[in-house]
Amino acid sequence: MIRALLIDDEPLARMVVKEYLQAFPQIEVLQECGDGFEGLKAIQQYQPDLIFLDVQMPKINGFEMLELVDEQPAVIFTTAFDEYAIKAFEAHATDYLLKPFSKERFNKAIEKFLAQAPAAGAPRQEQLLETASHSPAQHERIVVKTGTKVKIIPVADVQYLQADDDYVSIFTQEGSYLKNKTMSFFEQTLDARQFVRVHRSYIVSVQEITRIDPYEKDSHLAILKSGAKIPVSKTGYVKLKQVLGI
Repeated sequence: MIRALLIDDEPLARMVVKEYLQAFPQIEVLQECGDGFEGLKAIQQYQPDLIFLDVQMPKINGFEMLELVDEQPAVIFTTAFDEYAIKAFEAHATDYLLKPFSKERFNKAIEKFLAQAPAAGAPRQEQLLETASHSPAQHERIVVKTGTKVKIIPVADVQYLQADDDYVSIFTQEGSYLKNKTMSFFEQTLDARQFVRVHRSYIVSVQEITRIDPYEKDSHLAILKSGAKIPVSKTGYVKLKQVLGI
């Protein structure tokens, strides 16, 4: 039996998927979820083989929810038109259903899922999330998992970011949070007018800098409002001066 979840804030959309699934008795729906928070909790609880996932949902969207999942199941996305979502899907060959979708189109998606190798989707989904993350809607906040809770950090609250092995530590006034992304990812997605990679291990919000002091040879320290002292490399200093206009 294939274990599935429906994650969509529209009850009618969930009802349509359940109706179409009647033609596939080998797929059992374990739970319906109305938002990404419920979806994440259900994935952790049931470890499903397949999820039907809406992209545009309240609280956190489908892509943000997937970023928080450690062991990702196979995903069939269901969405209304979204330019960045469609671009991500088409670039990485993940199947998706564009609402409203027909029973025939739904059946094709299921047949494609049934035919593929169980582990085939994982690398592709990582690439998909990377592409989807460039959507302007996802540049205003960072979603992280803290224990069993989900924290939404407005980008405006970020003071600086620091490389931390395979993670990035995000520092705010409230504390620091780990995100399973790379420094290069944040360098590409954060607004370059607001955030500068001043060192291979640090990205700083220019709004937080109170002064820049000389340090060792060809390097500086950026002193932040919080009192944090951030190393600035020679290259980073050049970037900072350009952004600050000095």
